[in-house]
Amino acid sequence: MSGKQIHDEEVLGKAYDARLMKRLLVYTKPYRWVVVLAVSMLVLNALFQTALAFITKIGIDDYIMAGKVEQFDLVALQYLAIMFGILIASFVQIYTTMWLGQKVQDDIRMELFAHLQKLHLGFYDKNPVGRLVTRVTNDINTLNELFSSGVVNIIGDILMLGFFVSALLYVNWQLACITFISLPILLVATFFFRGKARDAYRTVRLKLARLNSYVQEHLTGMTIVQLFTKEKDTYEKYDYINKELRTGHFRSVLYYAIFYPAVEIIGAVSLGMLFYYGGKMIEVDTLSFGDLVLFIYLVERFFQPIRDLSEKYNVLQASMASSERIFDLLDTQPIIVNKEETKTAETFKGKIEFENVWFAYDEEQWVIKDLSFTVEPGEKVAIVGATGAGKTSLISLLYRFYPYQKGSIKIDGIDIRDYPVERLRAHLGLVLQDVYIFSGDYARNVRLRDNSISDETIETAIKRVGFDRFMKDVKKEMHTPVKERGATLSTGQKQLLSFARALAFNPDILILDEATSSVDTETESLIQKALEELLKDRTSIVIAHRLSTIEKADTILVMHYGELREMGTHESLLKEKGIYQTLYELQYKRESQTSANGLVEKR
Repeated sequence: MSGKQIHDEEVLGKAYDARLMKRLLVYTKPYRWVVVLAVSMLVLNALFQTALAFITKIGIDDYIMAGKVEQFDLVALQYLAIMFGILIASFVQIYTTMWLGQKVQDDIRMELFAHLQKLHLGFYDKNPVGRLVTRVTNDINTLNELFSSGVVNIIGDILMLGFFVSALLYVNWQLACITFISLPILLVATFFFRGKARDAYRTVRLKLARLNSYVQEHLTGMTIVQLFTKEKDTYEKYDYINKELRTGHFRSVLYYAIFYPAVEIIGAVSLGMLFYYGGKMIEVDTLSFGDLVLFIYLVERFFQPIRDLSEKYNVLQASMASSERIFDLLDTQPIIVNKEETKTAETFKGKIEFENVWFAYDEEQWVIKDLSFTVEPGEKVAIVGATGAGKTSLISLLYRFYPYQKGSIKIDGIDIRDYPVERLRAHLGLVLQDVYIFSGDYARNVRLRDNSISDETIETAIKRVGFDRFMKDVKKEMHTPVKERGATLSTGQKQLLSFARALAFNPDILILDEATSSVDTETESLIQKALEELLKDRTSIVIAHRLSTIEKADTILVMHYGELREMGTHESLLKEKGIYQTLYELQYKRESQTSANGLVEKR
């Protein structure tokens, strides 16, 4: 990502960047006819507005001032027809530009979300989720404003400005020059406002980003805030950040409050000069009353596009800043990708081979060192070790969540990098210690939008893991709503539900990553009974802190600081009197103390 992370808030750059604009306009190509139609309506609207001014002049000079009021009906009808034309042109232009903005916004949002799904987990380790959400929501909404009220309307404002200037010069070039005297003052005011508004907007955006991050972090960690009674401190910090944001908004409001009245005053002075010199020219018959009214109308319309262009400057600048962040994200290349020529085992048996595998999250800080072992089809292998031994990292490599630096990992004799990622992961089932539950219902959390999994399969999976003991009628209650992150479920219930999820997908290789660590003894026994039949003729890898849960494993691998230090059965490892025996005795002692404390409390 050009050496920077997503959470860095970039300073706003140029208000217009041709490179970024070129990339943005690519998204309008599928809707070229809409752009042509919108611009055509703007041209038509500008012509109608100019024609309306001349119809007004003709009505005054040729009919009202000439005393032909009885023939004024024709002019009135023409005026109404042009007004109706302006109405239709404005409606079509507004609708088409809004439609264009929504379509482009939708296309970019879908492309960005699809791209985020392709990025490996290491990317999410380094980039806060809150900022990524901002990219997909706020930044793309800003681009919607660019296409719906920015680019096309800027073209319209420029066209209108051109038409009105030409009309002013055509009617009377002397009065036009008097009107244009105010332009240098207006340009200076606009330049001043542009610089101040840019600084204010940048401040607001930075403060808003900080506020969003703070809110997300502390709402997510509300349990800790309340547990340690930090509500007051948290509120005071929020109040401080919020006041900074408010101050930034006040600055922005102040500059707008100064600029728009200044433009109105400049416009009023121009009109005053126009009345003064126009009146003198009428007095000597070098200007008609209709010409003066025409000039007043054109001058009022002349200042409107200038005000709009100043407004569009902020839209353009915000869009350039947002598009730069979005394209930075889109330009981040996925690390885990399929090869052009992939391989797949004809018959998937489930043999796993690690051969001299080295892996580091950061260069040379090895988490796994020269790891080699083999899991035969249908074999149950357990992996144990202290925290930080590399157990979970090993599973992440098997899933290709991260790329390893040296060695090879094979399944059924084929390097996992040769498998299509989606095919590889379809054969694997993983139950994690930290379970993520989506909002919806039990069935949706088991099925995960895979409609090939029937309700009967879900019902069977729920019963086999023992989750049905929390339900009176599985068939009816599996569609019970579940709140975000499973707020109404206990940790053990979440793990049972995720276990049912793995069973429903019926993987060839089942991986349990400390999946029973937060489950009580009774629930654990239910899972163990379900596993005994489930794991028959199925390759399985079990990572567990509770050594009692893996005593019946065919092979136990003992990891220590990323290295495979011991390997064997439960009995053979105890006889070696090495790391495994030490872990076993420490855990046995802890469990004995816990049991003793429990008896004392009961007494």
